[in-house]
Amino acid sequence: MFSPRKRLRFSDLDERQILSLAISAEEEDAQIYRHYADSLRAEFPASAKVFEGMAQEEDGHRRRLIDIYTERFGPNIVPIRREHVAGFHTRQPAWLVENLGLERMREEAALMEQGAANFYTKAAQRTSDAGIRKLLGDLAAEEMGHVNRAETLREEHLDAEAKEDEELTAQRQFVLTWVQPGLAGLMDGSVSTLAPIFAAAFATQDTWTTFQVGLAASVGAGISMGFTEAASDDGELSGRGSPVKRGFASGIMTTVGGMGHALPYLIPDFWTATILAIVVVFVELWAIVWIQNRYMQTPFFRATFQVVLGGALVFAAGALIGGG
Repeated sequence: MFSPRKRLRFSDLDERQILSLAISAEEEDAQIYRHYADSLRAEFPASAKVFEGMAQEEDGHRRRLIDIYTERFGPNIVPIRREHVAGFHTRQPAWLVENLGLERMREEAALMEQGAANFYTKAAQRTSDAGIRKLLGDLAAEEMGHVNRAETLREEHLDAEAKEDEELTAQRQFVLTWVQPGLAGLMDGSVSTLAPIFAAAFATQDTWTTFQVGLAASVGAGISMGFTEAASDDGELSGRGSPVKRGFASGIMTTVGGMGHALPYLIPDFWTATILAIVVVFVELWAIVWIQNRYMQTPFFRATFQVVLGGALVFAAGALIGGG
């Protein structure tokens, strides 16, 4: 068995593990598509049929993979799943996606198929077995066809919002590479730096020292978040794009989030700077709630509880530690 705490690198997998991983991934994707089809059947029967057909094709892929696996390695499939391998695109919970409507399902399906196509392309390059290589190459081409098929759902049911395929691909890639890492960094920087900045403020009541602490905390958090994002996923299998670009987006926005409430301490008067910093924090926290609700599909009240209450507690901890 593989432990999700000790994730494997794709480059370390052998042919047996690659085929086993592909089999489990096809099984999971077919289940997700059938779940989408069931939830759409009443209102969008045509789209439900598309997803049901995609599920059946995933079943066909799984059977072909099992056939060549048993021929090469016998009946015992290695118990490895996508969460055991670094770099796989994380699947959104099916219940969350279905509550967001047809367009969100279509977008998630396109991401799933793009990730599968990337996986099969890379996997084919790693095998020296002619039969396995041919099958993986064929599956990569078929998954790319599924991407185009998923895109047609918007044209069929969202005519007013239909766009060219190139625009959709570019927009999706921009969100994955720049927007999502940047938003995650902005939220982390805005909240994580509250305690050190306000602890320094109330402990020293010196605006320049407080600004230096805020600058150091913000830059340090930005460097840490940037390296973490870049090292977490090389983007080859998930399709999230360059790790360098994602690392820069996350790191820079983390620093920006922390500097927002550090900059007021360039004002010489302590209480003027502190009141302005508190106002900035209030605006930042509610902006983060809006961003989570708008771009990350977090329910508004849950985002409010997590961000505003959590941010308030972090602020209070810093103020109490500094004031004590």
